[in-house]
Amino acid sequence: MFQSEIRKSEINSLLEKVTNQSYGKYLLKINMVKARAFCRGTISLDFPVTALLGPNGGGKTTVLGAAACAYKAIKPSTFFAKSGRFDSSMENWKFEYEAIDRSVKSNDITRRTATFTRRKWNRDGLDRCVKVFGVSRTVPANERPELKRCISSKFDVNSDSVLALSQQFYSSVASILDKDISQFSFIKVDDKGKISLLAGQTKEGSNYSEFHFGAGESSVIRMIIVLESIEENSLVLIEEIENGLHPVAAVRMVEYLITLATRKKIQVLFTTHSNDALKPLPKKAVWVAANGRLYQGKLNIASLRAITGQIRAKLTVFVEDEFARLWVKSILHSINDITMEAISIHSMEGDGTAVRVHLDHNLNPSIKNPSICIVDGDSRQQDSTDKKIFRLPGESPESFIYDKILEKIDDISGELAVTLLKPYEKETEIKDVIRSIRNTNRDPHLLYSQVGKRLGLIPELRVKEAFITL
Repeated sequence: MFQSEIRKSEINSLLEKVTNQSYGKYLLKINMVKARAFCRGTISLDFPVTALLGPNGGGKTTVLGAAACAYKAIKPSTFFAKSGRFDSSMENWKFEYEAIDRSVKSNDITRRTATFTRRKWNRDGLDRCVKVFGVSRTVPANERPELKRCISSKFDVNSDSVLALSQQFYSSVASILDKDISQFSFIKVDDKGKISLLAGQTKEGSNYSEFHFGAGESSVIRMIIVLESIEENSLVLIEEIENGLHPVAAVRMVEYLITLATRKKIQVLFTTHSNDALKPLPKKAVWVAANGRLYQGKLNIASLRAITGQIRAKLTVFVEDEFARLWVKSILHSINDITMEAISIHSMEGDGTAVRVHLDHNLNPSIKNPSICIVDGDSRQQDSTDKKIFRLPGESPESFIYDKILEKIDDISGELAVTLLKPYEKETEIKDVIRSIRNTNRDPHLLYSQVGKRLGLIPELRVKEAFITL
């Protein structure tokens, strides 16, 4: 199981800070009234580090650009360049914003609009420091035109142009790359400081320039240089955060951004195709952009493929969470004449998301395979046979399955012991543990992890599968 370096208390503190609007500047909500495939899609930024997941062409960068258009610091053409008559579709684009800006309204939300009409942008942008990191940041040094002047055996600069960096910078980079860069330096190539080169040093003391850095390594170092010097309450927009990074480094990068959000009160919005980059984030911090729709929730790539219809299954089933997915899969397995290879089951991390995705799925004419939705017994969503929305029995699925096993524990304790990878002779001990935990448990979601711990650290998933199967 993934264990983040970020404490749960820090995550909760940041969520609460947004809820209480305890920021000097913060973008709360974007209403995508019209832009490309979007029509009346709304995204609320409930956590200061927000991920945008989606397929190629799904609209992630459109949302990123919409966020940028709320502020004067970024020209709309940075994200939405118009190429004459070939971009007539931009006419009547519109974004609506809700933001915190204490310099404009000290005790209320500030509302703004950005529109593209009559071939030009019209907006009353707010003042805020905004930094954009595009995908070009991972272009290797030897492919960047501005550094061509540095490719020479005679290249040199004055010693005062070689700058050491802060200790905070060194520790931040080390936390992401797992590498000591305390001997690295920043070289100002021109007098204006617009062109720069990085320099490193091996453990043996040999010097080497950025031309011999990994492209991902170079991009991380340059990003951290900017982020460590950024002013408080800034907005940071990052395209494809995993670009140039291996999965572990992508996780550490997101963890660093969460830490920076605490330390500098910044807000970050990034796009990604990586499940790993989502791991440190709470559910409210993840949004999916697909087919002109926006869905909140920590969905994985497999679920995303189901949303966009990129699967070969004859039937797609959307459920609330992973436990419901295991249960529904077990139910279908027990029915004769069902070919499981023709059915795809996906957890949506929430009943509202499951229902919305299901309804949109069946309304999308480009998706040929139908879907059904199965919500938990305690869901507030309305079940409907006509809309193909069904309900699992009981209030809580975890409690329902657990109690069913408890009802017949005297008859199946030996079999349960074996499925839990324990000797058959341990049946009495297992009965006692299961009854004891039911008596003391206060949160049904913890039932199976508590059983696993009491019986010798059996994985929670193994316990769930054993209970569901029996």
